[in-house]
Amino acid sequence: MKLHLNTDASQLLFTGYGDDHVLINGHRHEASLLLTARGVEIAPWAGLDFDALTAAHFEWVAHRELDILLLGTGTRLRFPHPSLTRALMDARIGLEVMDLGALCRTYNILAAEGRTVGAAVLIERVSREVAGN
Repeated sequence: MKLHLNTDASQLLFTGYGDDHVLINGHRHEASLLLTARGVEIAPWAGLDFDALTAAHFEWVAHRELDILLLGTGTRLRFPHPSLTRALMDARIGLEVMDLGALCRTYNILAAEGRTVGAAVLIERVSREVAGN
């Protein structure tokens, strides 16, 4: 799905998304990432599925200067166990969990408002089996 065009080329925003990717200022990303006003970072959870998330992944995010973290869990809404996200609470970073589409739209709005927001995108590899082979 395409989102609105970014009129400020210096601001990184989501410009589209699909089940297996996001577009940031028109550039396609197929690996899990963290987007902040400072840029795009490949996430330490890249290549992992939701069930493989650990407290260390959230500790990595907690070292960023953020007020709020949006966690996009793909096409389904899934909530990490509170013990995994403790580092965010200790760092006084709010957490909102949402599907990928909601994450993209919400991040763009908050970033445009000048909020100190991060978008943690989880892109899981979908295995496709061909029936009958």
